[in-house]
Amino acid sequence: MFPLPYVTTIRPSFIINPPTTHRPVFIYTELCYGQTIMKELDVLVIGRNCIDYISVVDRFPREDEKVALSARLVEGGGQGGTSACCVSRLGGKTAVLGNIGNDKEGEFCLRRLREFKVDTQYVQVIKNAKTPVAYLFVNRSNGKRTIIYEPSSLPDMDIPKELDHLLQNAKTLSLDPQTTMLGKAIKQRISSHAKLIYDCERWKDHMQDMMEVADYFIPSSAFFDSTKDIFAPHQLFDNIFKLNNMVQGQLIVTHGEAGAYYPLKNRLYHVPAPVVPVIDTTGAGDNFHGAFALAISRGFDLHQAVRFSVAVSSLSCRAYGGREAVPDFDEALAMSQSLSSEIVIKS
Repeated sequence: MFPLPYVTTIRPSFIINPPTTHRPVFIYTELCYGQTIMKELDVLVIGRNCIDYISVVDRFPREDEKVALSARLVEGGGQGGTSACCVSRLGGKTAVLGNIGNDKEGEFCLRRLREFKVDTQYVQVIKNAKTPVAYLFVNRSNGKRTIIYEPSSLPDMDIPKELDHLLQNAKTLSLDPQTTMLGKAIKQRISSHAKLIYDCERWKDHMQDMMEVADYFIPSSAFFDSTKDIFAPHQLFDNIFKLNNMVQGQLIVTHGEAGAYYPLKNRLYHVPAPVVPVIDTTGAGDNFHGAFALAISRGFDLHQAVRFSVAVSSLSCRAYGGREAVPDFDEALAMSQSLSSEIVIKS
C-alpha cells in the first residue's frame, strides 16, 4: 500500500532575490524500508523535483472573480520526481538524480520519494537554496488542471565523474526538460545498450542536441504550439511527420485525453486512451514517461510500450495529486492489453 498525498499544508519559506550561485553538496541519505544500493537500475530518472500545492475548485474562476475552494492538498511534484515514483510503483528499480534546496520543501520532496521507495541517495541538496514550488488548480467538473509554477533558482545540474557508475548501470535513463543541456554529455557516458528517453516540454537551448542523441523523443502535442515559427497550428499529423524528420530516435507524441501517436515505417499509429473516471490530470504526462522508460527496460516492443504507457497515464488520473492512483504493474498490463495500436495514416 502506497502513501496518500498529504492533506495538510506547508507554509513555504518565501525568499526575495535568492542567490543565483550555490556550492552543491552531495548528501548520501539513508535508504528507507531497508533498501540496499542497487547494482543495476531499470530506470535512472534525472530531473526536477518540487512541491505541488493543489487546490480543487468546482470551476476555474474568471479574472477578478472568486470561487470557493473544495479541497486542498500538498504532493511532491516535478517531472523527474513523479516519473520516478511511477516507475517504483510499477515495480521497477529506480533512482532519481537531481537537486533541491536545503529547506522544508526539499525535505518534503525527499520524504515523499522515499515513501515511494525511490532511491534518493544521489539527490544534491544545495546549501542556501530554495526548492521550487508549483500552484495547481484542478477543475472538479472535468479533472483539468491549471499550473502556475515557480521557475527554479537552483543551479544547473552537473553530474560529476564519480557518478559514472550510476549512469552506466541503468538500462534506461529518463531525462526531463531541466536536463536538456546535458543530453549530449550523458549519451557519451552511458552504456552502449542503455536507452535515453527525453520528456520534451517546450523548445529550449540545446534542443537540437537532444533531438540527435535521444533514443526516444517524447513531447506532448502542446510542443507544437510553443514553436509556431516551425510548426503550423492545428496540423497535428503534419507536425508529427515534420518533427519526426528532425529527430534521430523514435518519436512519440502524447495528446492528452486522446492518447498518443507515433510514426513507424511510413505509418502513423494512434493508441486511444481508455475510458477511466478522471479526477485530476496532474502528472499524467510524467507518468507516461515513467511507464515508458520501465517498459523499454523490460524489453517491450514499441507498440507494447506505448499501449502500456497510455494505460498507466490514464489510470493515474483517478485521484488527486498525480501519484496516488498510479496502478501496479499487473493492473497496468491488463489495461494495456485491452488497448489497440491503430494505423491512422499509411503511405
